Amino acid sequence: MRYCINCCIHLLPNDLHRQCFRCRGPNHNNQKCPVCKGENKIPLYTDSKQMKLLAVLEVRTDHSESWNGFFCLRKGKLCSLIFGLIIMTLVMASYILTGAKHGLLLIPSPFHYGAFTSNPSLMDNESLSDMKDHYQPSKMNISYVKDYPSIKLIIDTITSKIEFITRQRPDLEELRKQEPHMFSVIPNKFLPNSKNPCWYEEYRGNTTTDPYATNSYALYSKRFRTIFDYLRKVFWNHLYHYKDKHYRLRCLPHFYIIGQPKCGTTDLYDRLRLHPDVRFSAIKEPHWWTRKRFGIIRLRDGFHDRYPVEDYLDLFDLAAHQIQGVLQSEAAKEHGKMNNIIIGRASASTMWDNNAWIFFYDNSTEGEPPFLIQDFIHAFQPNAKLIIMLRDPVERLYSDYLYFASANKSAEDFHEKVAESLQLFENCMLDYSLRACVYNNTLNNAMPVRLQVGLYVVYLLDWLTVFDKDQILVLRLEDHASNVKYTMHMVFQFLDLGPLSEKQEALITKSPASNTRRPEDRNLGPMLPTTKAILRDFYRPFNTKLAQVLFDDAFLWKRT
Repeated sequence: MRYCINCCIHLLPNDLHRQCFRCRGPNHNNQKCPVCKGENKIPLYTDSKQMKLLAVLEVRTDHSESWNGFFCLRKGKLCSLIFGLIIMTLVMASYILTGAKHGLLLIPSPFHYGAFTSNPSLMDNESLSDMKDHYQPSKMNISYVKDYPSIKLIIDTITSKIEFITRQRPDLEELRKQEPHMFSVIPNKFLPNSKNPCWYEEYRGNTTTDPYATNSYALYSKRFRTIFDYLRKVFWNHLYHYKDKHYRLRCLPHFYIIGQPKCGTTDLYDRLRLHPDVRFSAIKEPHWWTRKRFGIIRLRDGFHDRYPVEDYLDLFDLAAHQIQGVLQSEAAKEHGKMNNIIIGRASASTMWDNNAWIFFYDNSTEGEPPFLIQDFIHAFQPNAKLIIMLRDPVERLYSDYLYFASANKSAEDFHEKVAESLQLFENCMLDYSLRACVYNNTLNNAMPVRLQVGLYVVYLLDWLTVFDKDQILVLRLEDHASNVKYTMHMVFQFLDLGPLSEKQEALITKSPASNTRRPEDRNLGPMLPTTKAILRDFYRPFNTKLAQVLFDDAFLWKRT
């Protein structure tokens, strides 16, 4: 098939096109050219259809033009190839950089761990970015192979270093020195006619004052602004007027669901919310005790302004309004009716997350935190009730990995992360106590998976240093999943809640489970058998101690 290279129009074999008028140079004379005068005009055919053109196109037989077109075509392909390579290079560079930053690379990263700093003052004053400098690359590069015997040696070393030593409980005056403002706001006595801990606080604002103008939860969390908009509207309707003064009812939770993550705490929370005598904070997991009171949103992002205790108390205003309605009812005034509404708070980080202590408290205890969350909660509420939901720590860790990992999730990747975390934990145990390693922020951030969260007995023993055993209810997710009605009855009895009608009980116990595993995570399948065996060995001594403390062999998790 013939064609005009410059005009890119294909010609039929019988076309008389000899020279394209568009291909001619600047010396072309339209008056002398027979083609331009209209001579020898021919029709062109495209797809067998005749087309009438204003000019007749002819094929130039100049071979140099053919070569020009050829080089033009080659040049275009070359440009496209170079452009494609540039795009590919940029994409790969972006993947490598972001993968290295977030730990998402398919190739295992070099092992990073170093000795803890021995300078307490430096640890107290350094920034989060400076903390990372204390973890220098090890001289020995660890090869994370799926080798059970070699990893078993690491676990044996950890096990040999385990000691469950009772911590020293700080006295009340030490706690007051650490948090003087908190103690000035929360009283040491509550209303006698309320089952829930509440008290009246004088409100000094006027009708034009926004009571939630400075609340950090309202300022920094867009999803909570609707709640605070409603609270603003009804705030003045719930003030108590006495002797020309205004008072607002303040409340703390009666009970706390304190742990653990990926153990069914969300499901327990959702079911308890359906009980007519139970209320919760406006936000399910405010994380105030563990993070927000220190100014932490995400520890990797650094510190923000600290959330004062008043912001935390604001979260219970919705429930306080209902309790106030009961207290001010005619029955309460005339017959001394008791308020039976109780408030709960569910933050699965409360039991274990004390990572911020090193930035705010004196580091003179060889790496162990001198103050824990439970010390302060007990100081204000010695009669508080605590609910803990646990599950097989091996399965908990895999569920935790599937839920929080953002990319490259697989059973093989989980295995490598477990091996790396075990090595990090072993290195810490060689130099420090079990409690120091469990509560060490730098170590916990360095581990790719949260091994420490499954060391339930370490945390439980520390809570038992300040609370009596009968104030703590420990449940297993496995029991809850197989018999929801039984576990919910245990919770109702523990909280001393009133009886329910059959309809109310059915609503609570027959609701579908909350926060189950996502379909895409189920498709990844179970962990590798080798990984499960490794984790069973690692958690065994901790589970054994937990079963001894609770006098229940079910917490050995032998059958799961």
